Amino acid sequence: MSLDRVLNATSVAIVGASRNETKRGYQAIKTLLEQGFEGKIYPVNPKENRVLGFRCYPKVSDIEEPVDLALITTPARTVPSIIEDCGKKGVKGAVIIAGGFRELGAEGKKLEQEMLEVAKKYNVRLIGPNTSGMMNLKNNLNLVGIPDVPKGDIALVSQSGNMALSLITEASVKSQKGFSYYVGVGNEADIKFHEYLEFFGNDPDTKAILMYVEGMSEGRQFLQQAYRTTLQKPIILLKSGRSAAGKASAGSHTGSLAGMSEVAHSAFERAGIIVIDNPDELFPAAECLSSLPSIRTNSVGILADGGGHATIAADILTDLGIKIPKLSNKTQAKLKEILPFTASVRNPVDVAGGADADPSIFAECAKIMLKDADIGGLLIVGLFGGYGIRFAKSLSLIEEDAAHRMGKMVRKRNKPIVVHSLYASRNTHPIELLRYYNIPVYDSLHVACKSIGVLAQRGSYMNEYHAKVNFVFNWGAKAKPGGRKIIETARKEGRNFLLEHEAKALLKLHGAPVTNDRLATTPEQAVKFAEEIGTDVVLKIVSPQILHKSDAGGVKMGLRGKEQVVKGFEEVIQNAKRYNPKAEISGVLVSPMAEQDLEVIIGTKIDDQFGPVIMFGIGGIMVEVLKDVSFRVLPISSASARKMMQEIRSAPILDGVRGNPPYDKKALRKLLVMCSELVESYPEIREMDLNPIIVYHQGAKVVDARVLLRDDC
Repeated sequence: MSLDRVLNATSVAIVGASRNETKRGYQAIKTLLEQGFEGKIYPVNPKENRVLGFRCYPKVSDIEEPVDLALITTPARTVPSIIEDCGKKGVKGAVIIAGGFRELGAEGKKLEQEMLEVAKKYNVRLIGPNTSGMMNLKNNLNLVGIPDVPKGDIALVSQSGNMALSLITEASVKSQKGFSYYVGVGNEADIKFHEYLEFFGNDPDTKAILMYVEGMSEGRQFLQQAYRTTLQKPIILLKSGRSAAGKASAGSHTGSLAGMSEVAHSAFERAGIIVIDNPDELFPAAECLSSLPSIRTNSVGILADGGGHATIAADILTDLGIKIPKLSNKTQAKLKEILPFTASVRNPVDVAGGADADPSIFAECAKIMLKDADIGGLLIVGLFGGYGIRFAKSLSLIEEDAAHRMGKMVRKRNKPIVVHSLYASRNTHPIELLRYYNIPVYDSLHVACKSIGVLAQRGSYMNEYHAKVNFVFNWGAKAKPGGRKIIETARKEGRNFLLEHEAKALLKLHGAPVTNDRLATTPEQAVKFAEEIGTDVVLKIVSPQILHKSDAGGVKMGLRGKEQVVKGFEEVIQNAKRYNPKAEISGVLVSPMAEQDLEVIIGTKIDDQFGPVIMFGIGGIMVEVLKDVSFRVLPISSASARKMMQEIRSAPILDGVRGNPPYDKKALRKLLVMCSELVESYPEIREMDLNPIIVYHQGAKVVDARVLLRDDC
């Protein structure tokens, strides 16, 4: 069902209406009146006759006219019956303020489920519960109670009422921008984040979507919708809980390393979302992205009236991955014509006192710099907007004229200008004029740099959109009969895992370079297999209870000849029993001794919010010590695999160091994509660890593999 009649409601029932000024049921009606809501207001309370001049109804179903939306301000225990009454009336949606649902434990979860069942029965869509409310600023439908919210074209979706208030206050004080809607998501019991994205993505009055997220129940659907929405308009998101490790699984290296922040951050960025880590940068990013053209060249010019700020700005932008290109000879020559001989004209451009008596020099320089083909946007840093305060009042008029000119430049050149000013908080008339032209002005140099940086990030994403993956699985499309048989055998034997040789057989079916292993149940078998292999061998314990073989002394390497193999076989069995007396031992795997080189790991797991994810990094026994890994939500492309390898700290090693040739990154990319296809082919796979994979200068070899199966599939 469309959310149109919920978020664009023209008639509202206030359930729990009150004459007590401290109650939400009073404040809601008062706010609607003060904000000029032109729709119908219906107070509902069986104990009241009239509230603020309106007739009060005992129940929503007693209202004679149609009702689009109900604001429910009563306690949690009353909500299910009220929703049922709303459903019988034909109400399309409800905003549930009360807490006391699943966030309080089992009883609250049961109450929330009861509420949901009633809502689904009557097709009533729910915002919340445990929400601060919602606002439609276009229609003056304010069900939050915050007065004087600035109107604009940014839709705000937040799981925190305080965060929303902070952003609204910031917009009121520091910007000309405002909001089209606000929705407090609350528990996300019914309407999900991705449904809000779809609605605001299609809303003609919304140019950007600003989100504060603590957690989401349907992360993959969110990514799929974000992938579509970001083609039309930007999404800016702050995800809290970056320090949380997430739910770790002791079943594999991948499970214990896959923290929520790493998975979410990479997933959001792949969907085209602008991810913000600092709350102070959240609204400025939305302000810029909703107002200014993006930067398609990932390059910025810096114009300053002091070397210190220029240098710091260049450092910050470089850290953000943005180019500060040298200006063309023609551009430099034109700048020299109007600036003092002491000025620097390479980029950053330092006017070197040239603006002290005439701040219009900023507009002249901006005009010249924006004509340079290598400059995608301009960052102005320093005193602009405050020359009338710093030097002489008469300079304010000159600054005002410069502000007008720069505002028109943005429109003409379709290149953004962002301003850092020491006088931003003074709201001088030149600064107000810049903001009138949607040129943002910040008193924080770091925020200004980040703000122009997100314009470059948005432009880069749009340029590379063709390389993205839409997060949709084609389950089972590339499954092979032999692979299905391997998994079915494990199921028939009551196992939720594959033995190592089974896992490698599955990988080999899909083209992975694996070692040729055999499972021995006796010393004699081990000797026979070792002789057939014909090189030094490795013996490894095979037991579902011993996942980390090295910790249990369950690995013996470099064995040759009958005596060494028999002794090694007996030792790994004894060590395993000593490590875990209750361990079920399936046998000992006999493998050829792989030539040593760089060890890496590839692993997959099922993330609670986003589904299957993949990990790549430095492997071997040091994987959990170094934690030098990167993550992606599956499926991935070859381009995504390349970026995963580039993101780890040890990436330079793959390129070859101290005269050594580079490692075979093409083989690793193929293996990463193959693992993605494997998970897509067999939905039964819960987790997979390939560790170590030994990568050579030519080729790679999977030395150890572990595959765990889902219990519910």
